[in-house]
Amino acid sequence: MAVVEPSPSLDILVRGPEGLFIWNGPPFPGGEPGVKLDRVPCTSAKFSDDGSKLMVSKSDSVISVFDCKTLREIRSFDVPNLLAAVISPCGTYLQTFQKCSSPQHKNVVLWKIENGESVYQLFQKNITKVTWPSVCFSSDEAVACRLATNEIQFLDPRDFSKGFVNRLRVPGVAALELSKAPGTYVAAFVPESKGMPASVQIYACEKELQSQAVARRSFFRCSTVQLSWNSGSTGLLVVVQSDVDKTNQSYYGESKLNYLTTDGTHEGLVPLRKEGPIHDVQWSYSGKEFAVVYGFMPAMTTIFDKKCNPLLELGTGPYNTIRWNPLGNFICLAGFGNLPGDMAFWDYKEKKQLGTTRAELSVTSEWSPDGRYFMTATTAPRLQVDNGVKVFRHNGSLYFKKMFDRLYQVDWKPESVEKFGEIEDLVKAVGSVKIDEVNVPGKGSKATQAGPKATQAVPKATPANLPAAKPAAYCPPHAKAAAAVQAELFGGNPSGELSKNALKNKKKREKQREKKQAEAASASGGS
Repeated sequence: MAVVEPSPSLDILVRGPEGLFIWNGPPFPGGEPGVKLDRVPCTSAKFSDDGSKLMVSKSDSVISVFDCKTLREIRSFDVPNLLAAVISPCGTYLQTFQKCSSPQHKNVVLWKIENGESVYQLFQKNITKVTWPSVCFSSDEAVACRLATNEIQFLDPRDFSKGFVNRLRVPGVAALELSKAPGTYVAAFVPESKGMPASVQIYACEKELQSQAVARRSFFRCSTVQLSWNSGSTGLLVVVQSDVDKTNQSYYGESKLNYLTTDGTHEGLVPLRKEGPIHDVQWSYSGKEFAVVYGFMPAMTTIFDKKCNPLLELGTGPYNTIRWNPLGNFICLAGFGNLPGDMAFWDYKEKKQLGTTRAELSVTSEWSPDGRYFMTATTAPRLQVDNGVKVFRHNGSLYFKKMFDRLYQVDWKPESVEKFGEIEDLVKAVGSVKIDEVNVPGKGSKATQAGPKATQAVPKATPANLPAAKPAAYCPPHAKAAAAVQAELFGGNPSGELSKNALKNKKKREKQREKKQAEAASASGGS
């Protein structure tokens, strides 16, 4: 008879001016969390993605690594002139960046945590969000690569002494994103240059399969991109951001959501039903569907399957953030940042709203690894007042709240979702989901005041219920550009719809034509 291992306990990292603490996660027996690790003075802290190790920066030059099972320090590194540090996904390596003194000084060092030895070194003049970490790992650390001028360089994680085992040439590449698990593909972003459009290209990580890109998408008016791989490495979401909105509808520029698959079945825009910016996008843990919050306020939220067909619409509201719990059964829609903090909790399997609440001034938010609790926090230096942490149940009811004079960081300790439940039921459920739109009552309605039962999903016939249209024939970039120019000159748009000015001009031309015909008729009658 197989022995069933108990689910791991939840842990919460809390960091303030005096250092970090590790709390016991919910449920809290006495209403207050217990302290598993008391005060550790530090300036920053970060869990490895698998939750096995904790990296703690104690000063400008000392980094300690803790084992998360025993919460004991297992290794300490003294790195002079330290500017940045990051731990690898499985907690095997520590990567540090030091202040550069000369090109001969290799200031990026990759350390093996187990024995504290340096396994790889290189020189890098400076770092940005795009170029750090210098060496990127897949989630299972089976693939390692780094961004270089006009190429992506691959290394062997089992033996870094080999140096670069493969070089993938991508002229103009400015950013890359390795697929999560498995690490079989890499996405490369090439910005606009000399009149050529920007592009995102997907290549296989195996040297024998890199002769050409497996998928490619070009973009005009592209300043930056946000790349997001799904679990399974079959699909890539690309949020394309332009600093300038030529329609003058948004001060913050314009954004578009594109979807590319590694099998080449889809390379194009995600069909969104409302104009406006892309606020947030997130894949489900299964990698079978993704959710998008988009459009001018009140924003709309739609869930799509991996074939880019709409599965479910969650109505509209003052939201710009979406958080899908690790088990894939609960979703939180929230409006943070410059929005008042409204939150709506949904049961994805049952397609109904469970409850609504508000968490004002929230800076961070995330589901617990077991998918039962949702935590928000107001932290410094983003906000210097009202710092604190709140924990909500899956239905939006407040479970715990604690205020601080100053709070810098609050994080769940990562845990593998398989330890809390099977995902197979969700994967099967996705195939049976029908396309419905949820009608959400307003705040002043009786349904909202009545509680969660009154906010159940109400199926409604909408255009989303219609069968998905066949994909359009391929249109090369130069033809799209020509269509855009023609639309700009004659007042239409590439999709065939007429703008307000175009309709106005069309009516004016029709009136002039009718007037000329009337004059011609009167002239012929007089003669």
